[in-house]
Amino acid sequence: MISENFFDVTKYPDGNPYEDIGEVINSIIADIKSRQSVSDLNNGGKPGAVIYIPPGDYRLVTQVVIDVSYLKIMGSGHGFTSSSIRFNTPASELTHWHEIWPGGSRIGVDISPEAADGEAAGAAFYVKRAGNPRVSSVEFADFCIDGLHFLDDGSGQDDAENTYKNGKTGIYVGGANDSFRITGMGLIYLEHGITVHDADALAIDNNFIAECGNCIELKGMGQASRIANNFVGAGYRGHSIYAENYGGILVSSNNVFPRGASSLCFSGVVRSSVTGNRFHSFYPGMLILADNCCENLVSSNHFLRDREPWAPMQKYDNGLDDLFGLLQIDGSNNSVIANHISETIDTQYIKPLGAKPVIINVVSGSGNYIANNHIVATTEISQINDAPNSACFSTQVGALLSINNLKALEVTAVLVQKRSVRNTVLDSGSDEQIDIDRTINAFRATPVPGQ
Repeated sequence: MISENFFDVTKYPDGNPYEDIGEVINSIIADIKSRQSVSDLNNGGKPGAVIYIPPGDYRLVTQVVIDVSYLKIMGSGHGFTSSSIRFNTPASELTHWHEIWPGGSRIGVDISPEAADGEAAGAAFYVKRAGNPRVSSVEFADFCIDGLHFLDDGSGQDDAENTYKNGKTGIYVGGANDSFRITGMGLIYLEHGITVHDADALAIDNNFIAECGNCIELKGMGQASRIANNFVGAGYRGHSIYAENYGGILVSSNNVFPRGASSLCFSGVVRSSVTGNRFHSFYPGMLILADNCCENLVSSNHFLRDREPWAPMQKYDNGLDDLFGLLQIDGSNNSVIANHISETIDTQYIKPLGAKPVIINVVSGSGNYIANNHIVATTEISQINDAPNSACFSTQVGALLSINNLKALEVTAVLVQKRSVRNTVLDSGSDEQIDIDRTINAFRATPVPGQ
């Protein structure tokens, strides 16, 4: 027996999901609301529904508007494959590829953002409901949202597909919400992958969100949310993971790819944990605690900063120099403990030229505790394949695995600036590697073998 609250978009009588899946899903939501109109019926009344998207390619022209709780939209495969590699490969080579587009249960976002006003204009899925209670338990699972193309940004570059600009968002939650779940999704070539305002108990788990201008953004204010076990990678203009004015976030076991302007940026975030992640970046400013972030734990993460090895992307960066710091802290009583931090870069690429790169930069605040971090700073002559059609995978993995002929690179392991006081720095760099006023901060150097 098929439940009356289970809908297959390919079997729903209204609309054509291959031409406009947005129109079909909106029609299904209207059907759900018309049948589930009583808020309290036999201690129930509004159980919600499941909307199923079978594997296939679906065009989305009409924005999906979700204003009901207990709705799950699910597919049968996240379908992610790199579009960046595809768009930076000569057309003559593409004729020999097995496939060139993302697949699975794939929605191609064909919205024109200029058609509506406001931040949510280009969203494929727009969730918002006024009144009480907050919209709750909306789930997205196991399908692909593909922004299709990036656009010319007016900069005069001839490679519009590398701009990370198109005004499109995959999932946009515009108001207070509770217990949302985003799992097993693939999001690609969107200016904003997931943007959620005012979340409570949000879970963003086990997704593949990459080659987006920004990947995960938590805005407004919120609490008790989790970002875990994701593969994430934004472009050089945006954040891979961003949160503002949140408390109690868990960020754990994510693998964050290197091209984001930041791997993780917190603004005004308090009492949250960043643990057990692998962060890789081609630029300074990997992790930023900004705007008085307080009482956060950053522990047991692996940070790696090196040079972009793939020729088509070498001309881009996030605009920061190496004095900014790989990790920058503005706030108080944060703990940065037991992280492994690697920087491997040829000295000719250090900005400004001849500067000592800063690894951890405490710019303001007090009471920060920085201890037992292992900082490995090395330099070598970069092995870069300048051929535009060189294989991205082999080029990047070859650079990542290169550990031969490394020499020590002189760095400032921890810089505590004058306006930050009463901090404690222990065993996170030798005496020569720490720049700190020892009359107003506590310091113990890492012992140097043989000295």
